Amino acid sequence: MHAHCSTPGRVMLLFWLMLVAGCTPVANAPATEPTWPAAPIEATMVPTRPAMPTAPVAAPTAQPRPTSIPVVPGNPIALRADIRIRKILETGGGFARLKLDPLTQTIYYMDSQANIYRLDVQPGDGSRGVLMHTIAEIGTAPGFYSTGMAFGRDGTLYVVGNIAAETTTRAVIRKGVLDSSGKRTWTTLATTEPYEKSNTQFDHVFNGIVVSPDGRYVYVNSGSRTDHGEVQAARGAFPDTREVPLTSAIFRIPTDRDDQLLPNDEAELKARSYLFADGVRNSYDPAFAPNGDLLAGDNGPDADYPDELNWLQEGHHYGFPWRLGNIDNPQRFPDYDPSNDGRLQPDFFAVKEGFYQTDLTFPPPPAGVTFTDPIANLGPDADHFREVDGREQDASDLGQPAYTFTPHRSPLGLVFDAAGALTGDLKGGAFILSWGAAAGNLSDPGRDLLHLKLTKSGTAYQVQATQLVVGFDHPVDGALLGNKLYVLDYGGKGSIWEVTLP
Repeated sequence: MHAHCSTPGRVMLLFWLMLVAGCTPVANAPATEPTWPAAPIEATMVPTRPAMPTAPVAAPTAQPRPTSIPVVPGNPIALRADIRIRKILETGGGFARLKLDPLTQTIYYMDSQANIYRLDVQPGDGSRGVLMHTIAEIGTAPGFYSTGMAFGRDGTLYVVGNIAAETTTRAVIRKGVLDSSGKRTWTTLATTEPYEKSNTQFDHVFNGIVVSPDGRYVYVNSGSRTDHGEVQAARGAFPDTREVPLTSAIFRIPTDRDDQLLPNDEAELKARSYLFADGVRNSYDPAFAPNGDLLAGDNGPDADYPDELNWLQEGHHYGFPWRLGNIDNPQRFPDYDPSNDGRLQPDFFAVKEGFYQTDLTFPPPPAGVTFTDPIANLGPDADHFREVDGREQDASDLGQPAYTFTPHRSPLGLVFDAAGALTGDLKGGAFILSWGAAAGNLSDPGRDLLHLKLTKSGTAYQVQATQLVVGFDHPVDGALLGNKLYVLDYGGKGSIWEVTLP
């Protein structure tokens, strides 16, 4: 699997930019499954560079939408007449999590210092919500910065954060259980052993967390410490180190006991059943679909390889760092020449720093592992890709799928219409936000809201992605309450928007 002087406010801003840019309500399973395509999503790994798939697929019919509208970041515009948008408040900035408590049907939002506020969705007067929890109450060790939160159906609140040392970091998950008076008792559900940082913007650490429908487990994402599997020695502290056992994976932790320790040892993680899925780069927002399947977007590297949407399944490996989207990472091949790689754009950090290089020591893929490719996107939106010769293409215009999203969209805030509160073509669908491209020149920069029409057949998902709202300023999280989708925008002054869907 794995080989071995700013102000505080600016530090937090840089941290969140690194975390989300790559640099949910739980529901009962439906009585019947939707109809799915027959093509499997698993592909056996081969030591050749695969071309983009050429098998034609029927492009979905898109609703009529404006063909050209002025987009100003921070001024979201609906692309359908039956969608309304209003600003609820401005957070003041620094908030990156917004979640629904299914027990009380209340929405909360959190900053990186574990200040958690209750959202009042009525006034719309710009005032901040009500402070409900602080880091002093949650009770963590010094240096804790919060990166994720999730509610169980019984109202139990889980907060995940990280405590960094000079060259290492460790994750901490705190658990707040409600008593009859509404007060929470906080305990430590789990911590990790300290593990190796890269001391670059690619230290994605532990972040996204979700509670299983039955409340027995939390699933938490640990992002990569590298951009694409290159050596990151942390200024010499960890020579020849790429990914380590506690990075680029999804972990499953039982909720019925406290003070669990996740070791930085692959064999032990497997033996204790903590390692759920492997080979993800940064699946920042896992969420359960109404049928009980666990899905998550995955942010791609600093090159024009696809961002992903994955059906996360126990024991599966999603390819990182040997596969980027559905494409073999070219640096794993001894003849790789970055000067001939048209997917490299010069304004990305990893490209400027020379992290894409001929790499004769890149490790081989794990023996006997079959990689699971991302979900196929049939368009009509968020499905651009870059050819190895540098040409930008629109997959659905060519009659072929993308796997899954346009590079650098950074998919976040995945939610499902689990209650079936919506109508028409949106009923029962999913929605995902896009933080947006930090650099590059692709013509699909994101910063929008997509509707995802997911269908399933046997062991495969496919999706039709349709743009609903454009013009957010780095939207980072969302929560669906009835037919209203609440969107937390990180950019600017940190707005929370109410998007009323039909």
